[in-house]
Amino acid sequence: MSATEDAATAMGSTPLSVAQTRIVTAALTLFEQHGVSGTSLQMIADAVGVTKAAVYHQFRTKEAIVVAAVEMELGRLEEALDAADASGRDQRAVETLLTQVIDLAVGRRRMVSTLQHDPVIARLLAEHKPFQQFMERFFRAMLGGKNDPTARLRVAMLASAIGGAVTHPLVTDFDDATLRTELIHLTRQFLEGES
Repeated sequence: MSATEDAATAMGSTPLSVAQTRIVTAALTLFEQHGVSGTSLQMIADAVGVTKAAVYHQFRTKEAIVVAAVEMELGRLEEALDAADASGRDQRAVETLLTQVIDLAVGRRRMVSTLQHDPVIARLLAEHKPFQQFMERFFRAMLGGKNDPTARLRVAMLASAIGGAVTHPLVTDFDDATLRTELIHLTRQFLEGES
């Protein structure tokens, strides 16, 4: 895929209006609290202080809000992903990307759990081409040109570990700063192959 194709379908590349951004921001909070299935359009409308019809005017379905929310959140990683993807094997660019992934995961701990376990989101993202392309680019950057079984397993374990760690019951009492610091430290060790 060319850089032009990547840019055309970059996560968060579709601009949202002010009204749409307010809806998506409110929806993110509700998704964290109630899950996607447990959040109704009426709940979103109430949180924004508008009618349900006003929400429908901005987004035709709740699924469209879910996709916009995921795109908005992952769009924050695009610049770091571009740098890591373009750098080839530059470890600093990969570390910057991973640090931003960790920051996002820690900052949205409850949403990470929803993203991982909500069947509605899993289905939507499996069908959403920009998300699939984002993940392909992310894994390509993380692999740094390697494609051997060890490299692929290391990246798979790391990606799973970050999402699993921020939602694990053993760390629910960690404040964000501690969790972030420890995840970055352990991620670096893992990538370097240290024990």
